[in-house]
Amino acid sequence: MGMLDGRVAIVAGGGRGVGAEVAKMFAANGAKVLVNDPGVGGGGEGGEQGPAEEIANAIKAGGGEAAPNFGSVASYEDCLGMVQQARDELGGLHIIFNPAGILRDRMFHKMSPDDWQDVIDVHLNGHFNVNRAAINLFREQEYGRIIMCSSTSGLLGNIGQANYGAAKMGIVGLSRIVAMESKSKNVTSNVICPSADTRMTRSVPTPKDPDAAQMREERLSRSPADAIAPLITFLASEGAGHVTGQIFHQRGGELSLYGQPRPARMVHHDGGWTPELIAESAMPALENQFFDIANSRAVHPGLPMN
Repeated sequence: MGMLDGRVAIVAGGGRGVGAEVAKMFAANGAKVLVNDPGVGGGGEGGEQGPAEEIANAIKAGGGEAAPNFGSVASYEDCLGMVQQARDELGGLHIIFNPAGILRDRMFHKMSPDDWQDVIDVHLNGHFNVNRAAINLFREQEYGRIIMCSSTSGLLGNIGQANYGAAKMGIVGLSRIVAMESKSKNVTSNVICPSADTRMTRSVPTPKDPDAAQMREERLSRSPADAIAPLITFLASEGAGHVTGQIFHQRGGELSLYGQPRPARMVHHDGGWTPELIAESAMPALENQFFDIANSRAVHPGLPMN
């Protein structure tokens, strides 16, 4: 008996990287899998059917059930089609995992509107599209498992990724509210921030400093994409019904639960504040709780840029 016996999953971006490994583990645990991947390049260019077909065929060769899909999560109509295909060809839908993504890394002052919008469309809007297409079905059947894909670039920040980081932080807020709204219907929503050796990670420029470049390579070599799949599989299972609204990070064998944003400190002044009072008393009282952006990524030393 597999952990996902009788379930049907959509894995968007399932033709490569973390998505491909999760699709295969879902199938190994008994799920039928719709493997979605438009086969685009790392920046969203082109498109081919090969990646989705390859993973779907591998699942079927191993005795599982799968079907390929070539739509884009950036299109709501395509996502409606994914849901319908899963129901028609695989018999239902219970799980959605969406690690689909592209990168258009630029410093903010050099970022074009297209660089911004294309990344937002795939990452943030893509999460809205595929999960919105399925949410009413999940609520009606009183069962659903949603696993959204964020990044430490959103949680911690990463220079050159304002578009990507903004989208990924938006996904955290989306997941939290979906979890709050759907808990009574046995629909969970959680976030995973995977750090793994993937095509997208490898597209980030290698540091110029030789020591930093070597450290990055060592970290990536210890962060295989398949290491992420067990956590996603658990979160997709019936046994994870009590886990919702959470944010996880994983790198190899290192699994972290992130805290939720909460006030670090509060000050109060009867009668309200003036700019002068804020300068004189509020800011000095709050400054020792300021977050040091220079050390943001020190939370995970040597973290691969993904």
